[in-house]
Amino acid sequence: MSIFKLVVFVSLALLSLGSAPLGPWDNFNYAPGTRIVRPRAIFQVNGAVSSPEGLLSNSGATFVSDGSWVALDFGLEVGGLISLSFDAVSPSSAVALSFTESPLFINPVTSDDSSHPSANMSYDGVLDLLSPIAVGHWTQPSARLRGGFRYLTIVSTSDSPVTISNVTCKLSFMPHVEDLRNYSGYFYASDPEFYDKAFLTKIWYAGAYTVQASTVAVETGRQVPVVRSPGWDNNATLGVAGPIIVDGAKRDRAVWPGDMGIAVPTQFVSTNDLISTKNALSAMFSGINSQTGALPESGPPLSQQGSDTYHAWTLIGTYNYFLYSGDVAWVQDVWNNYTKAVQFLEGKVDESGLLNVTGLRDWGRLGQGGHNSEANALLYKVLTNSAELATELNGSVLAAGWTANASALKTVYNAVFWLPDAGLYRDNETTTLCPQDANSLAILFNLTTSATQASAISEGLTQNWNEFGAVSPELPDTISPFISGFELQAHFASGNDLRAMDLLRREWGYMLYTPLSVQSTLLEGFTGNGSLYYRSYDGYDYDPSYTSHAHGWSTGPTSALTFYVLGLTVTAPQGRTWAVAPHLSGLSSAEGGFETPLGWFEVKWYATEDALTLFIEAPVGTSGVVRLPLSGEVTVDGESEMLDSRNSLRLEGESHVVVVRT
Repeated sequence: MSIFKLVVFVSLALLSLGSAPLGPWDNFNYAPGTRIVRPRAIFQVNGAVSSPEGLLSNSGATFVSDGSWVALDFGLEVGGLISLSFDAVSPSSAVALSFTESPLFINPVTSDDSSHPSANMSYDGVLDLLSPIAVGHWTQPSARLRGGFRYLTIVSTSDSPVTISNVTCKLSFMPHVEDLRNYSGYFYASDPEFYDKAFLTKIWYAGAYTVQASTVAVETGRQVPVVRSPGWDNNATLGVAGPIIVDGAKRDRAVWPGDMGIAVPTQFVSTNDLISTKNALSAMFSGINSQTGALPESGPPLSQQGSDTYHAWTLIGTYNYFLYSGDVAWVQDVWNNYTKAVQFLEGKVDESGLLNVTGLRDWGRLGQGGHNSEANALLYKVLTNSAELATELNGSVLAAGWTANASALKTVYNAVFWLPDAGLYRDNETTTLCPQDANSLAILFNLTTSATQASAISEGLTQNWNEFGAVSPELPDTISPFISGFELQAHFASGNDLRAMDLLRREWGYMLYTPLSVQSTLLEGFTGNGSLYYRSYDGYDYDPSYTSHAHGWSTGPTSALTFYVLGLTVTAPQGRTWAVAPHLSGLSSAEGGFETPLGWFEVKWYATEDALTLFIEAPVGTSGVVRLPLSGEVTVDGESEMLDSRNSLRLEGESHVVVVRT
């Protein structure tokens, strides 16, 4: 396909989002059907409040005395601006609003923390509406926007009665999209092992909704330096253009390119809202050091520096954006900065042949620096991706050089980091600690040298599991859904599908159903015993209320279910080539699909004791490889077909029915 055609397709894609087919899966879409939402229930009433149920309608509730309060439950994660009506007030009436994601932190005198962590869990405080209050409609000031919450507490702060009705929240996320439920992708499968048979479908849509909640207007970032306590402001500029994808709905409300390594594939398979990804990457490249080629760790207003790993994630994100969008014009526009940024990393490769990490900031792990296996895995991925990008842009010399450097790095990586007795890669050449991040990424990025080695790593990673998920050795007593998202994919990629499903049910099953969470979007992280004291000893000041309940980096199952269980992936920009390789994973069926600028891609498969039937649809003009998980007699559209040595066959893009009879 010509570059001109790719640019045209990208332009059309950015103008509108397609619609996935209607079906039973829509019942599990968490996105509200309207941008104005109301609380669904009264969670708690304290003190003298007359007719509190009137807060759910236009009839109104009267707060009679100082300290009386009502906690309202919106039923799921929301974020935006509160509006309400003051129906009756006196000159000294006053009220306050507090917000929280988890019901653990419902409090009439403080919100959960979003500006800054504090051990007393009261940095943010409340939004005071001081006397005199006027009768009529009131809307929260835009600077005080609350990006993520489920529970709103309304409290009287005087002894003068006040009557309030018509409480609503205007959702602020995905401001450029009219219908939040209009996804361009879908997924549907029943789980025969989990107590909720709809779990797999629910977790797919919970991930999608999490990324929606983390896609925001460019002028709604968290202020940095943070406002003084008590308070919060979300009116900072996040980049060069909006909408823009950020790490979390409540906080940090900033671009973090590592987080995008999970969040953007989720976005691609669900909403295909890649304009926010482009804007986020543009923000990162706009902050490049023109002299050294160093990229910032995070976008503005944080604009933190000094992370070799997050530098690499910006480059990996560039490849992912191009793979999904085919946006040649944008890649060409950033290409000089991109190549300079690759040179920055390569310049840190010392005589050992490994990257010597000096930018120590990372996803929260301990022990970063020197010849670190996670960072070198990321460099390897940068090099292999860069070679592919250069090939697409007709840069054969660059492509050859990066390919050779990647090959050399792979050899050294296995020689230095592999511990045969452990069956795992170690963190660096002076330790026996075997980290979750590097071992998961090594499988995904093809740093392993054989299927046997990859399978050994998959088995070895289970040593870190408990009933709540995978505890990271590199951040003790911590379960990181970000890194576990890569581990989940690694188990699938190494052919250990049932192990992947086990981890999925443990970790994400806990997150979605625990009453500690919002039960609609996905937690940033938690401790080894399932508490919300995530990273308490590592930057979060023992403040569990600071933990985000809608973090895009925790949505790994959404893309994993599409790419592995369904088995549908794109292998060239926009899906001009594609692959179908279903992982049956103990299921009897799965279906789903997504859209690219080239058109609609869809797979449905059904497994019985003696047959597997696949229905495949891909745009005309594309081509793909179908790799079958079973051996037997194969027909394609009713005609017998022979498989190659990899149990695969090639198909041209259109509708096909593939049947394997064992």
